[in-house]
Amino acid sequence: MRTLRPLIVLLALALPATATAFCGFFVSGADAELYNDASQVVLMRKGNRTVMSMSNTYKGPPQDFALVVPVPTVLHEEDVKTLPTDVFDHVDKLSAPRLVEYWEQDPCYVEPPRTMMMKSGGRGGMVPSAPGGARDAELGVKVEARFEVGEYQIVILSAKQANGLDTWLRENKYRIPEGAAGALAPYISDGMKFFVAKVNIKKVKRDAQGVVVLSPLRFTFESDTLRLPVRLGLLNAQGAQDLLVYVLHPTARFEVANYPNLFIPTNVEVLDKVRDSFGAFYVSLFDAALARAGGRGVVTEYAWQTTGCDPCPVPPLTDADLATLGGDLFGIGGQPAGLAVPPGKGAPRGRNAPFFGPASSWVLTRLHTRYGKETLSEDLVFREAKAITGGRAQWGGQSVEQPGEVQDAQTNNFQGRYIIRHYWKGEVKCDEPQYGRWGGPPGGGAAPTSAATGLATAPRGAIKLTDVVTSKLDVLGLPGIPPPKRR
Repeated sequence: MRTLRPLIVLLALALPATATAFCGFFVSGADAELYNDASQVVLMRKGNRTVMSMSNTYKGPPQDFALVVPVPTVLHEEDVKTLPTDVFDHVDKLSAPRLVEYWEQDPCYVEPPRTMMMKSGGRGGMVPSAPGGARDAELGVKVEARFEVGEYQIVILSAKQANGLDTWLRENKYRIPEGAAGALAPYISDGMKFFVAKVNIKKVKRDAQGVVVLSPLRFTFESDTLRLPVRLGLLNAQGAQDLLVYVLHPTARFEVANYPNLFIPTNVEVLDKVRDSFGAFYVSLFDAALARAGGRGVVTEYAWQTTGCDPCPVPPLTDADLATLGGDLFGIGGQPAGLAVPPGKGAPRGRNAPFFGPASSWVLTRLHTRYGKETLSEDLVFREAKAITGGRAQWGGQSVEQPGEVQDAQTNNFQGRYIIRHYWKGEVKCDEPQYGRWGGPPGGGAAPTSAATGLATAPRGAIKLTDVVTSKLDVLGLPGIPPPKRR
């Protein structure tokens, strides 16, 4: 994946020489290797209703191909929509680990008395027809629904046996990944249906690298369990896979119920050179945290209300964003991007957009893991979890918690936050200098904030943590680097 653009519920990152995680698998009309290069899946959850939005890129032959995803119920045309891609970018950047910088102020500066002074810091192809009803019955496969959305020809299938479904797909001119029948069997036993989205390659666009970028799909269903069928993604895998999960819920943070839960070490101070290799630094930190837990676990990277952030690399989510991701089905107003807003007329995004959105407030949880066939034996099952806080700072950049500390809270305010401090190097012209006062750059303006996007291409193993982490970080056994001496 050339850029990392996730959203609500599940995102998979592609790394060099690997494929990305995906809650389904690709099947092709060509006898050639095919794999998923980048997947982003969004689950918006309220009660038993889930709205899943997913965006995928694809590498393989130019012939028509399809993606296959298990779903708990039969979907109909009104349940499926296509979306714009920018909403995935927004969620990724909003929840990504962030790098902040602070400059130590002149230790001899004396602030003039101002009784009213207030400090402020901004916060053409069609789905092939089945050989015939009799043949479908013979294979135990039933076409429950068939319709078209955007560049997709959608078929909803039910099956009585995995071998029958495998055969049905093959007889419809698809080359199935090796081992598909065995991977499909547990879902068939659970009574799940199969969402098959056939893509007309003539209707899609490619990026500068020739990678097909599909229109994101959104569909909704009812289920008492929030589960992602990520095991099927291993059918298109070429090695270890990164998986990012984003969950939106009205009130609760989410965690996994069937694997260890970890928290990314946050409020960690680093040397200035990390600025130019933030992605490489972060994947080294992430890998170290996962290795410390034996290589198995899901890491929480972000849990925060959607109406705010501190610091904000991009503006918070608007009602239009939430409506696009499924909030329109839960009574959220705003114009759903791609559904009712003409291109270019959606809610503003970017550094100059307003930072305070409408009243609708959901909790956005970002979860991250890295796994292979040896470390992931079950689909991910999610559950609600208590609120936490971590990675916060007071005005002036002073950290609220100790490095790596996570606390229980009434409201979710947790983020991966990494800090570069520029210590005062100027002349000291007073007898009693006051060190440790932090603010923006010497030329004025707010302290910059960078988001760790582009992790898909960040080189693993390029950064040695002991060389760049200045905080003493007990959770990873890092001794830290002492700050410069004062006079």
